[in-house]
Formats: sequence, C-alpha cells, structure tokens
Amino acid sequence: MNSKITAIGVYAPAKIITNDWFAQRIETNNEWIVTRTGIQERRFTEEDEFTSDICVKAAQNLFRENPNLNLEGVDLVLVATTSPDQVMPSMASQVQNNLNLQNCGALDVYAACAGFVYGLLIAKGMLAAGTHKKVLVFGAETLSKITDFDDRTSCILFGDGAGAALVEVSDKQKILGGITGADGSHGKDLYLSQQHTVINGEEIKADGKIHQNGKVVFKWAIRTVSENISLLLEQNNMQLNDLDWIILHSANLRIIEAVAEAINFPMEKMLTSIEKYGNTSSASIPLAWNLAQKAGKIKPGNKVLLLGFGGGLTYAGVIVEV
Repeated sequence: MNSKITAIGVYAPAKIITNDWFAQRIETNNEWIVTRTGIQERRFTEEDEFTSDICVKAAQNLFRENPNLNLEGVDLVLVATTSPDQVMPSMASQVQNNLNLQNCGALDVYAACAGFVYGLLIAKGMLAAGTHKKVLVFGAETLSKITDFDDRTSCILFGDGAGAALVEVSDKQKILGGITGADGSHGKDLYLSQQHTVINGEEIKADGKIHQNGKVVFKWAIRTVSENISLLLEQNNMQLNDLDWIILHSANLRIIEAVAEAINFPMEKMLTSIEKYGNTSSASIPLAWNLAQKAGKIKPGNKVLLLGFGGGLTYAGVIVEV
C-alpha cells in the first residue's frame, strides 16, 4: 500500500529561554551563542511536564488545526525520543492511553535525532505490509531535564518540543524512498547513560545527562549528511533541483550552512527550527516543517527531503511529496 503524511502538528512549551538566561549562569553571552549555533531562544518544559504530555499536546494541535481529520482508526503510535518519562512503560503506550486510542499498537523508537525520520519509515513499512492503516508518528523531547548545565559548550544547545505526523494509506506513494544508517564507532562521542558502562573500550559518565564531543560530531555530521543527500537523490532517481525544500535535523545552524555549501543548495531552501527552538533532537524536523508551513513556504505538491542525524551515531533520510 502507498502512504502519505496527511498532516503535521507541533507543541512548544510556554517557557521561553533566551541566551541571556545562560549568560547569567555560565561564562557565555548572546553573541557567542548566536555566532556558533544560530540559536536565539529555546523552550523548556515545566517541572511537571513530561515527554508523553507534550506528545499528546502535539496530537491535539494537529487535529485542532485540521478539523477534517480525527483520531478514529489510528492503529499504531510510534514515539521517537531520547528523553522518555521512564523506560517502561513506553512513551507510545502512555500516549495511546492518554489519547484513548483503542486496539492500537504502541512502539518507542530510540534513534536520537534521527528518530522522527526512522518513525516515518517504520510507518511506511507497516502500511505497505497491510498490518496498519493509520499511524501517528511523534518526535518529542524534554532535553532540559537531561542537560548538563555545567557544560557550557553543550547546555546552550538544547530545548524541548514535540511534533506529530499523521501517516495514512494513499492512492499515490508520497513517502518516497528512504535510507538509514549508523556508525557505532562514534558511540562515545554523543551519549546519555544512567549506569556505569563502557562504549568502545572507554568508560563513560553515568549521570543521566547528555555528553557530546562537539567537534567530532560536527565534522561527522557535515560529511555524512552531504554524502547521504546524494545517495537519497540517486535512490529516488532525482536531481537536487527536483527538491523544493530540505529539512535537516536542526542540531546547529552552522552544520546546516556547511551542508548547503557542500552540496551547492540555496540556504534559503533549507528549513530550520534551530533559531526559535534550539536543538530539540527528534522534534526538530516537524517543528521546522510547521514553521515553514505557517509561513506559506511548504505547499501541496512540493517535494521535501528530510534527514535526521545524531546519537548512535545514527542517520535516516526520506523524500516526501506534500
């Protein structure tokens, strides 16, 4: 069966955190943060607001903004996250329950910043297999709860937010070919652990916080993303000029600019959420999609390349027709 993304909805917490908030706590300033990351502000959840909560709010916004759609018939919930409320029960099962979805499967996807695109590809596969017909795919994070605020190089990056995509059976294939991959040799360069362990022979901190070797991840991301955009286009028998937009995971605006330059693609056609929401991991792509849609950029018939990359190190890409 063919599949399509019928609609996307998002939720951003109300609490806005500016760069000046960090300047009052660590050695940094607004100019330093903007110059190196492009981030102007980000959102933090309240102490009693968790990943499953903001997933539900993203879904509610999706259906509120698309009154012709409803939850009836949703038979699978996929939640991509790095910051679950708890390991078990899963976020997907909590969302399924809170949305009162009956006879509905539930599965979490742990692929860090690539998770939302992995979720879309899993949904496409489930529809193609004929086992499901209507899937809700979430990318949601409460990274403020797992950020090391003593690490001045990384704490400025992260924010909270959620996106939800309704994926349904279609008479035409609108979720086109995708790619997935990983390089586990870099596992120690971006990790989060709550227990003492060893990654590739190296002991890591067990403090439940995000730890990142920014320089290594930055270089890996530019090379890997650039190469895989070319592979994704080749797989779909397309050229770069066939694309209307590219949405990469908004990890850092400087990564996106470097990729645009490497592949010779106009920066104005690279859609981002980093400036307004910071690095929201699995939520950054749907947040960027929503911002562009509200600005009148993404229109029916457009072809959009989505590519997420992050912890693992993992990556996943797909081209969709709106």
